[in-house]
Amino acid sequence: MKRIGFLSFGHWQPIPGSVSRTASDALLQSIDLAVAAEEVGIDGAYVRVHHFARQLASPFPLLAAMGARTSRIELGTAVIDMRYENPLYMAEDAAAADLISGGRLQLGISRGSPETALQGYESFGYAPNDGETDADLARRHTEVFRAVIAGAGAAMSNPQMTGVEQPLAIEPRSETLPDRIWWGSGTRQTAVWTAEQGMNLMSSTLLTEDTGVPFGDLQAEQIRLYREAWAEAGWEREPRVSVSRSILPITNDLDRRYFGATALGERTDQLGHLDGGIARFGKTYAGDPEQIVEELRDDAAVRDADTVLVTVPNQLGVEYNAHLLETIATQIAPALGWRD
Repeated sequence: MKRIGFLSFGHWQPIPGSVSRTASDALLQSIDLAVAAEEVGIDGAYVRVHHFARQLASPFPLLAAMGARTSRIELGTAVIDMRYENPLYMAEDAAAADLISGGRLQLGISRGSPETALQGYESFGYAPNDGETDADLARRHTEVFRAVIAGAGAAMSNPQMTGVEQPLAIEPRSETLPDRIWWGSGTRQTAVWTAEQGMNLMSSTLLTEDTGVPFGDLQAEQIRLYREAWAEAGWEREPRVSVSRSILPITNDLDRRYFGATALGERTDQLGHLDGGIARFGKTYAGDPEQIVEELRDDAAVRDADTVLVTVPNQLGVEYNAHLLETIATQIAPALGWRD
């Protein structure tokens, strides 16, 4: 484990126990948590992106604000649903946010997960072409986005304004951003495709296939196939791989009040149905830090990934989540090889 980040879903609800009751709360607390995470030594601050829900939806203003308030921590998404995105406008937003942060963005993109809206991307003005699936739509948008952030011409110049006819690139541009694009992969097949495309791998919080093996083992197989395909493709740079985990250390009475029952519950993967098939979700790691260390040592994907994203209960507020992250940084991560 080389890096640890937090992943916030950015929920807000005006319900008892929630410190994040409004959209303003969710946004401003996300910025404050990035600052607090940097102060306790965490490597990354990542946000989930969902539409038509009381969750974080428009990532680039938030990432830019995080970048303006921090100096070291990576800032990322996990993931942006490319079915909803205008690739050219997204390229401008992404480059601007990256330049504000000094080149610290790590953008996870993908087809996305099921949304509360039925085919909500069509309301945004995007639909698959004839013969395309919505996954094809996401990949088509991704192809354009990656081309234009790398400087490909996106429109022809107006000779009356420029004196020449030539392709114009999107501005501004961040020269190194193309190497910091990740694909959120939910299957072994898409992991191989991700490697062939030259993107980093963000193994999904759930896998839309099930072979009967534990979640960590299935992710480890996904990672192995990804790295083999990366080597076969001949890419020169070293790729990055992340996995996400729910880690809830219990060190005081407040932790115990929130998560004591979870720690006493059955510690197994979860199975469900998604997109017409069986999906596997990882288990929650809750309990004493020493116990969590031993369980994570047995997690093959945590051993094989270079980055672990810890999902945080954002509605419990900045102070509590900063405490949770500090406990992980001081009592769990070092025992797993972090910063050795």
